[in-house]
Amino acid sequence: MHVVLGCGTSGYSAAEKLKDSKKELIIVDNDKKRVESLKERGFSAVIQGDITDIKTLKAAGVANAEAALILTTDLELNLKAARAVKDLNDTVAVVTRAKKDSTPEDFKDMDIDLVIYPSYVVAEKAIESLKELELRRRLKHLKKVIKDAGEKALAIILQDNPDPDAIASGMSLKKIAETLNIQSDLIYGGEIGHEENKALVNLLGLTLIPSVKVRDIRDYGKIALIESSVPGVNNFLPKSTRIDIIIDHHPFDDKIDVEYWDIRPELGATSTILTEYLVSLDIDITDDLATALLYGIKTDTNNFTRATTSDDLKAVAMLYPKASQELLIKIETPLMSTETLDILSEAIRNRKIKGSFLLSNVGFIRDRDTLPQAAEYLLNLEGISTVLVYGIGKNVIYLSGRNKDIRINLGDIMHNAFGNIGQAGGHATAAAAKISLGLFGIVKDKTSLLKLVEEAISSRFFEAVGIEEKSD
Repeated sequence: MHVVLGCGTSGYSAAEKLKDSKKELIIVDNDKKRVESLKERGFSAVIQGDITDIKTLKAAGVANAEAALILTTDLELNLKAARAVKDLNDTVAVVTRAKKDSTPEDFKDMDIDLVIYPSYVVAEKAIESLKELELRRRLKHLKKVIKDAGEKALAIILQDNPDPDAIASGMSLKKIAETLNIQSDLIYGGEIGHEENKALVNLLGLTLIPSVKVRDIRDYGKIALIESSVPGVNNFLPKSTRIDIIIDHHPFDDKIDVEYWDIRPELGATSTILTEYLVSLDIDITDDLATALLYGIKTDTNNFTRATTSDDLKAVAMLYPKASQELLIKIETPLMSTETLDILSEAIRNRKIKGSFLLSNVGFIRDRDTLPQAAEYLLNLEGISTVLVYGIGKNVIYLSGRNKDIRINLGDIMHNAFGNIGQAGGHATAAAAKISLGLFGIVKDKTSLLKLVEEAISSRFFEAVGIEEKSD
């Protein structure tokens, strides 16, 4: 049971918010007209009386109440009422209001659980409202850019070998475009290789278009880049491509020259941003979309243990009741391909350990998505805190790293080690890189090439970490 003592403006606002709760609500106020008004407004349990009087408080059930809210503008009255409440029930949670110029000294030696300072409440409300206004303005701009695509449609470009976060975010932007009557296509480079990613696409019946089937990207009215912020970096677009929309959560260095962009490296997933969009735009989030977004946040935050913020968790709390748990189980437990098993076997066999670091050269690969799976698996080894797994694809060396050492920012290390010879970056706990094989010249013998690559990767990585590499 909750008791509101004093039902002026603040007390009434609190009573309105508590009205729909399942708990019993009793209001006490000394003003006869106000009591009558409250009853007319649907509050059935209203008592007229002095909020400092023990008999009145007993009649209001304070002795058995869980919480008492004392929110009048009279500080002395609030303090006196708080004493009376605690004398009657020393386990009840007491919330009271301070004056404009109150200080903690005013409540010294008082058994009050929470003191509300009006100026702080106003400031918090102003900041909260400001965020809502900024988001509204931001989304108004986004809708305008999408609408400008007109009949030519919107191209939604996912990162190469898109992960669940990119796929779910792309699905959400497509949904937004649909509400504006704008056609859009989800386009990706590379392959959808990770078993869970394939399961996500297949189980949700998604239509994703491989980049090789796009004749000319300029045929689209607008181009949106998801989970990537620079054309040609982890996406199939030519570097000169004009981008109209960028939505991402990865760190970025380049100056943004784009009509609309929303890049928030502080968040754990781009899906968090798109969830915020859908909620603000009052767009229905279907079970399938909620499942994809929830899985996108879950994977990019490594089951909410990596770079997870309160905003990510807020999105999860909203999505979880809507998501299909049956679908999630099916997505998370797909059959393992023979290639993934082979690469994992190679990663285990070829592992080289130096302190808490583990590096493994898995040789020649067809599916780069097998690398992060191997890296995540090897990170479970006892005594290992940082893993780098790499392999050679078609004319490219792919590297994938995972880290659980809080002293190390793996994204920075990968950038410092390989950024000047390829593309590299990521977060503190997960990072990747790719390097052109052309840097190693023409080496026809595969064994020699693998050895040359291994020596170069190993020396550059340990130099960036600050460890002198010596033969064991």
